[in-house]
Amino acid sequence: MSAAIKITCMDHAPAELRTLAAKSDDADKTRRLLAIAMIHDGASRLDAARQAGMDRQTLRDWVHRSNDAGIDGLVSRKPAGASPKLSQAQMAELRELVIAGPNPKIHKVIRWRCVDLRAEVTRRFSVTVPERTIGKWLRRLKPTQLQPRPYHPKKDAEAQEAFKKTSVLA
Repeated sequence: MSAAIKITCMDHAPAELRTLAAKSDDADKTRRLLAIAMIHDGASRLDAARQAGMDRQTLRDWVHRSNDAGIDGLVSRKPAGASPKLSQAQMAELRELVIAGPNPKIHKVIRWRCVDLRAEVTRRFSVTVPERTIGKWLRRLKPTQLQPRPYHPKKDAEAQEAFKKTSVLA
């Protein structure tokens, strides 16, 4: 059986660690601070780990992080996540494409839908994403140009006025 990892970061006394734990709004960091405070007070590593709701190996890992980075090392790190499918330049190009609108002769549509933009993104950038992702990108881009409501090309303004004047509803 190997010896316990020595706590080399002795910046805070056990009472200070407990005070920091009480003021912390991160529950995981609080548990880690309390476990290290118990070790400072002379409790066994196994007892400190059990009291904090972790196993001894996990407590050992947190002691390593505490020794390396101090109290700030006890905060849970967020994973980086997936890398973006489009670069910033490509997103800017997509934004310009959305604002400019489709060319009916080239794109065969009169206004962009997510399915149409998905096909265009696949064609331009060689990236295949679901329609839902296109919708998320559009919300993130916040295009501000508003399009008027489409109207029928054979609309007759005079017929509308005549209908308004003779209608019983008016």
